[in-house]
This record gives sequence, structure tokens and C-alpha cells, in this order.
Amino acid sequence: MLFAQSSKLNLPGIALNFGQGADLVDTIQILILFTIITLAPAILILCTCFTRIIVVLSFMRQALGTQNMPPNQLLIGFALFLSAFVMQPTATKIYDTGIAPYMAKKITTMTALHNIELGLREFMNKQVRKADVGLFYDITGDKPPHTVNDVPLHFLIPAFVISELKTAFQIGFLLYIPFLILDMVVASVLMAMGMMMLPPVVVSLPFKLLLFVLVDGWQLVTGSILRSFH
Repeated sequence: MLFAQSSKLNLPGIALNFGQGADLVDTIQILILFTIITLAPAILILCTCFTRIIVVLSFMRQALGTQNMPPNQLLIGFALFLSAFVMQPTATKIYDTGIAPYMAKKITTMTALHNIELGLREFMNKQVRKADVGLFYDITGDKPPHTVNDVPLHFLIPAFVISELKTAFQIGFLLYIPFLILDMVVASVLMAMGMMMLPPVVVSLPFKLLLFVLVDGWQLVTGSILRSFH
């Protein structure tokens, strides 16, 4: 009796029947939707500005030599809010063209996913380097498209991640320079004073913190990160 009864699940843009007359296409759409929800953390990390921001903040902490201060939870939370600030125009466009019409049942699930993809693709297209995209075409031997808009996602996303990592490492290198100079100066002074048994890091750390506070380091680093996306 239980299996003989027919029930119906209505979602925006999806009508799924359980029982006699179930539509296999609608079931596949449900599976695709759940798969995308499952992959949401990976999409958040790899298809947005989060990668560049968290890598730069990690370099900043290592350059200061403060070990686990600020803690990882604080850096990740800060990176998330900075990512939300940078991605706000893209998120607005995705909501207006994909999520809102879908919830209003004006477009289908596949159309909504396509519009969301276009929103993320527009952001990634602005940040990805042509050389990074060309790497995957050189490996596969495929003919490169005329515009970056024609690059498939399985080429675009890893190329975008490589571009973000390269930019983040470039910023990290620039962040290391002033602190490296300070370490060298402290080490030279200690050697001149004959205090070779005292680790230079112990002496240079307070001066690093003082220098970072005097120049308002967090504001400068945050401003540099945000401006790198424009």
C-alpha cells in the first residue's frame, strides 16, 4: 500500500513525482542540484577571491613571525568577509539573474545554474591570465578559443587558481622584504656585539610588531589585497 501511493515534491522549477509516473529527468535535476550544494565549499574557495586573500594573510603572519597569532579561525573569518566584500557585485548579479528568477519559478533549474555559472565566469575571466589558460590547451593539444568566454570550466577554474596563487605569492614576497631587512639588521648588530647565542628572531619580533603598528600594517595589507582585484 505504501509503494502504491503516489506523492509529489514541488520545488521551484522542479516537479518530482514519487511513485507511478515518476519523471527521471526531474530526478536527475535534483541530484545535480544536491551535488552542487555539496561542492559549495570548494566553489567558494576555488572560484572566488578567497584563495588570494587567505594566502596573502598567511604570508603576512609568517613574515611577522608571530607563529599562530592571529589564529587560523580569525584569518579565515576575516578572509571570508573580505571575499564577501569583493564578490558583492558578482553575488548581486548572480542573485538577480539566477536565484531570484528561479525562486519565483520564472526559469528552470538548468537555466538558473547556467546564469550562476556566467556570473562566476565573468569574475574569473577578469583575473585569470592567458598564459595559465594556455597551459591546459598546450597539454591537451586542443585548439584555443578566440575569447576567454569560450574556455570550458574544467580549463578555466584550475587556470584561475594558478593565477590567484601567483598573484598571492607576488604580494607575499613584497610583504617579506621589509621584515627580512629588519631581521638582517638585528642579526648584524647581535654579531657585532658578540651575542651569537641569542636568536635574532627573539630580538627582531618586538621591532617587527612596532614597525607594523606604526605604519598601520593591517590597513595597508587589506587595502593592497582589495585593490589587486580592480
